[in-house]
Amino acid sequence: MNWLSSYIRPKIQSIVGEQKDVPDNLWHKCPECEGMIFHREMEANNAVCHHCGAHMKIDVYKRLDLMFDNGKYTKIESPKVQEDPLSFKDKKRYTDRLRDSRSKTKEKDAIIVAKGTIGGQKTVIAAFNFAFMGGSMGAAVGEGIVTAAQTAVKEKAALIVIPASGGARMQEGAISLMQMPRTIIGVNMVKNAGLPYIVLLTNPTTGGVSASFAMVGDIHISEPGATIGFAGKRVIQETIREQLPEDFQTAEYLLEHGMVDMVVARNDLNQEIGKILTLLMDTKQTVAA
Repeated sequence: MNWLSSYIRPKIQSIVGEQKDVPDNLWHKCPECEGMIFHREMEANNAVCHHCGAHMKIDVYKRLDLMFDNGKYTKIESPKVQEDPLSFKDKKRYTDRLRDSRSKTKEKDAIIVAKGTIGGQKTVIAAFNFAFMGGSMGAAVGEGIVTAAQTAVKEKAALIVIPASGGARMQEGAISLMQMPRTIIGVNMVKNAGLPYIVLLTNPTTGGVSASFAMVGDIHISEPGATIGFAGKRVIQETIREQLPEDFQTAEYLLEHGMVDMVVARNDLNQEIGKILTLLMDTKQTVAA
């Protein structure tokens, strides 16, 4: 018998009275500064730490609300793709993983395509949902980006892709790798139509995603502190047998070395991207200026 819990604790509770349980989700711990953030403050500041400015993961629909003017947009459905084309199984069947992710996120796959306006300019966004199998890129994601590109060309709108992904989806093997050139073809459709293609890099953008459409934007914008790269830092260090800088593969490091054009705080994205799209798409203002 544990005398602390069986005897001492009841004695103390009888003196001070039984305390109500406090829900665990009232407070969030910042992964950077370890500061405690009240859940309402975190929600109000769009998952940005008010102590150190660290940008934490955000729900994909919350992100769309922040990006589009007044949070108004229309969701676009992508064509269906063949599920589990390889009948893949590791510790778990791929079909079971899909079912679990769909149950958890209430989405069909790891990408959401929507159209609306940013800064008054017509825009199509393809945003990754990291909660769905780590935002991994399979055939459905490739189809989503191609659909977004086709919609942008049809609507004469800018295309913005927002990756948040660990890379290609291993359960689809070579089919997932085929999405790399396929998404490039989609992006080129937009560029050939003379429309802007902007990539908003978020944490993380890695693997086959960073090796394809994510790094061929007309303009690359990143949220502060985002991890951006292909292979992991540890793998690279072991390969080249050299110590890499502490901030290697961060948004700020890539900005310094010319791979990223701007690092913009989450709460300023609508305003800053709106300015860029106005310059690129509002021909009347450009001619007048």
